[in-house]
Amino acid sequence: MLYCYSGPHGCPCGYLSDPKHQCRCSFQQIHRYRTRISGPLLDRIDIHVEVPAVAYKDLAALKSAEPSAAIAQRVNHARAAQAERFKRLKFFCNAQMGSRHIKRFCPIGDASQRLLEAAIDKLGLSARAYSRILKIARTIADLAAEADIAVDHISEAIQYRNLDRGRIRAGGMV
Repeated sequence: MLYCYSGPHGCPCGYLSDPKHQCRCSFQQIHRYRTRISGPLLDRIDIHVEVPAVAYKDLAALKSAEPSAAIAQRVNHARAAQAERFKRLKFFCNAQMGSRHIKRFCPIGDASQRLLEAAIDKLGLSARAYSRILKIARTIADLAAEADIAVDHISEAIQYRNLDRGRIRAGGMV
Protein backbone atom coordinates (compact mmCIF):
# COMPACT_ATOMS: atom_id res chain seq x y z
CA MET A 1 0.00 0.00 0.00
CA LEU A 2 1.28 3.47 -0.90
CA TYR A 3 0.15 6.53 1.05
CA CYS A 4 0.54 10.20 0.13
CA TYR A 5 1.24 12.59 2.97
CA SER A 6 1.92 16.31 2.90
CA GLY A 7 5.60 17.19 3.29
CA PRO A 8 8.31 14.85 4.51
CA HIS A 9 6.57 14.38 7.83
CA GLY A 10 3.40 16.38 7.31
CA CYS A 11 1.94 19.59 8.61
CA PRO A 12 -1.37 21.38 8.02
CA CYS A 13 0.05 24.06 5.69
CA GLY A 14 2.14 21.54 3.71
CA TYR A 15 5.35 23.60 3.82
CA LEU A 16 7.28 21.86 6.59
CA SER A 17 10.92 21.74 5.41
CA ASP A 18 9.99 23.18 1.99
CA PRO A 19 13.06 25.12 0.79
CA LYS A 20 11.01 27.88 -0.85
CA HIS A 21 8.15 28.38 1.60
CA GLN A 22 8.04 29.08 5.31
CA CYS A 23 5.96 26.67 7.41
CA ARG A 24 3.56 28.65 9.57
CA CYS A 25 2.39 25.79 11.79
CA SER A 26 3.01 25.60 15.51
CA PHE A 27 4.53 22.55 17.16
CA GLN A 28 1.09 21.69 18.56
CA GLN A 29 -0.55 21.94 15.12
CA ILE A 30 2.10 19.69 13.59
CA HIS A 31 1.77 17.19 16.43
CA ARG A 32 -2.06 17.15 16.13
CA TYR A 33 -1.80 16.75 12.33
CA ARG A 34 0.65 13.86 12.54
CA THR A 35 -1.30 11.99 15.19
CA ARG A 36 -4.35 11.86 12.92
CA ILE A 37 -2.80 8.70 11.52
CA SER A 38 -1.81 6.21 14.18
CA GLY A 39 1.54 4.43 14.26
CA PRO A 40 -0.09 0.99 13.83
CA LEU A 41 -1.88 2.24 10.71
CA LEU A 42 1.34 3.74 9.31
CA ASP A 43 3.04 0.39 9.95
CA ARG A 44 0.60 -1.21 7.53
CA ILE A 45 1.64 1.11 4.71
CA ASP A 46 4.50 -0.47 2.76
CA ILE A 47 6.11 2.56 1.18
CA HIS A 48 6.22 6.15 2.44
CA VAL A 49 7.56 8.47 -0.24
CA GLU A 50 8.15 12.20 -0.05
CA VAL A 51 7.34 13.93 -3.31
CA PRO A 52 8.78 17.46 -3.12
CA ALA A 53 7.67 20.30 -5.37
CA VAL A 54 9.52 20.44 -8.68
CA ALA A 55 10.65 23.73 -10.22
CA TYR A 56 9.27 24.62 -13.65
CA LYS A 57 12.76 24.67 -15.22
CA ASP A 58 13.25 21.05 -14.11
CA LEU A 59 9.86 20.02 -15.48
CA ALA A 60 10.50 21.75 -18.80
CA ALA A 61 14.06 20.45 -19.21
CA LEU A 62 14.61 17.99 -22.02
CA LYS A 63 16.53 15.47 -19.93
CA SER A 64 16.35 11.95 -21.19
CA ALA A 65 14.80 9.48 -18.80
CA GLU A 66 14.55 5.72 -18.83
CA PRO A 67 11.88 4.78 -21.39
CA SER A 68 8.59 3.46 -20.02
CA ALA A 69 9.01 0.30 -22.11
CA ALA A 70 12.29 -0.50 -20.33
CA ILE A 71 10.65 0.04 -16.93
CA ALA A 72 7.69 -2.14 -17.92
CA GLN A 73 10.06 -4.88 -19.06
CA ARG A 74 11.92 -4.75 -15.73
CA VAL A 75 8.61 -4.95 -13.82
CA ASN A 76 7.45 -7.89 -15.94
CA HIS A 77 10.71 -9.74 -15.27
CA ALA A 78 10.34 -9.08 -11.53
CA ARG A 79 6.75 -10.35 -11.59
CA ALA A 80 7.84 -13.46 -13.47
CA ALA A 81 10.58 -14.11 -10.90
CA GLN A 82 8.03 -13.79 -8.10
CA ALA A 83 5.56 -16.08 -9.90
CA GLU A 84 8.31 -18.68 -10.24
CA ARG A 85 9.39 -18.26 -6.61
CA PHE A 86 5.85 -18.74 -5.29
CA LYS A 87 4.50 -21.22 -7.87
CA ARG A 88 3.83 -23.91 -5.25
CA LEU A 89 2.26 -21.48 -2.79
CA LYS A 90 -1.15 -19.82 -2.58
CA PHE A 91 0.13 -16.34 -3.37
CA PHE A 92 2.06 -14.75 -6.19
CA CYS A 93 3.97 -11.67 -5.03
CA ASN A 94 6.40 -10.50 -2.35
CA ALA A 95 3.84 -8.27 -0.64
CA GLN A 96 1.78 -11.34 0.28
CA MET A 97 4.55 -13.14 2.18
CA GLY A 98 3.99 -13.95 5.82
CA SER A 99 6.78 -14.15 8.42
CA ARG A 100 7.51 -17.81 7.62
CA HIS A 101 7.94 -16.99 3.94
CA ILE A 102 10.03 -13.88 4.67
CA LYS A 103 12.52 -16.06 6.57
CA ARG A 104 12.68 -18.45 3.64
CA PHE A 105 12.75 -16.03 0.70
CA CYS A 106 14.43 -12.93 2.17
CA PRO A 107 17.73 -14.07 3.67
CA ILE A 108 20.24 -11.26 4.15
CA GLY A 109 23.96 -11.19 4.87
CA ASP A 110 25.77 -9.92 7.94
CA ALA A 111 26.29 -6.38 6.60
CA SER A 112 22.59 -6.12 5.75
CA GLN A 113 21.70 -7.47 9.21
CA ARG A 114 23.85 -4.78 10.86
CA LEU A 115 22.31 -2.03 8.73
CA LEU A 116 18.78 -3.19 9.47
CA GLU A 117 19.53 -3.53 13.18
CA ALA A 118 20.93 0.02 13.30
CA ALA A 119 17.87 1.39 11.47
CA ILE A 120 15.46 -0.42 13.77
CA ASP A 121 17.29 0.76 16.89
CA LYS A 122 17.69 4.35 15.72
CA LEU A 123 14.21 4.78 14.23
CA GLY A 124 12.36 2.63 16.74
CA LEU A 125 10.81 0.53 13.98
CA SER A 126 8.24 -2.12 14.76
CA ALA A 127 8.32 -5.80 13.87
CA ARG A 128 5.78 -5.02 11.15
CA ALA A 129 8.07 -2.34 9.67
CA TYR A 130 10.97 -4.84 9.77
CA SER A 131 8.92 -7.31 7.71
CA ARG A 132 7.86 -4.62 5.26
CA ILE A 133 11.47 -3.52 4.75
CA LEU A 134 12.53 -7.10 3.95
CA LYS A 135 9.66 -7.57 1.48
CA ILE A 136 10.42 -4.26 -0.22
CA ALA A 137 14.14 -5.13 -0.37
CA ARG A 138 13.21 -8.48 -1.97
CA THR A 139 11.20 -6.57 -4.60
CA ILE A 140 14.04 -4.11 -5.21
CA ALA A 141 16.40 -7.05 -5.76
CA ASP A 142 13.86 -8.62 -8.14
CA LEU A 143 13.63 -5.37 -10.13
CA ALA A 144 17.44 -5.39 -10.37
CA ALA A 145 17.28 -9.04 -11.52
CA GLU A 146 19.43 -10.08 -8.57
CA ALA A 147 18.86 -13.37 -6.77
CA ASP A 148 20.18 -12.14 -3.42
CA ILE A 149 19.14 -9.17 -1.33
CA ALA A 150 22.15 -6.87 -1.01
CA VAL A 151 22.98 -4.08 1.45
CA ASP A 152 21.95 -1.42 -1.08
CA HIS A 153 18.53 -3.07 -1.45
CA ILE A 154 18.05 -2.96 2.33
CA SER A 155 19.25 0.64 2.42
CA GLU A 156 16.81 1.70 -0.30
CA ALA A 157 13.93 -0.13 1.41
CA ILE A 158 14.69 1.67 4.68
CA GLN A 159 14.55 4.99 2.81
CA TYR A 160 10.96 4.19 1.86
CA ARG A 161 9.97 4.32 5.54
CA ASN A 162 10.01 8.15 5.64
CA LEU A 163 7.10 8.50 8.02
CA ASP A 164 8.77 6.27 10.61
CA ARG A 165 11.50 8.91 10.86
CA GLY A 166 8.99 11.69 11.47
CA ARG A 167 7.08 10.36 14.42
CA ILE A 168 6.83 12.58 17.42
CA ARG A 169 7.58 10.91 20.71
CA ALA A 170 7.65 12.24 24.24
CA GLY A 171 10.45 14.77 24.45
CA GLY A 172 10.32 15.79 20.79
CA MET A 173 10.61 14.37 17.32
CA VAL A 174 12.61 11.30 16.46
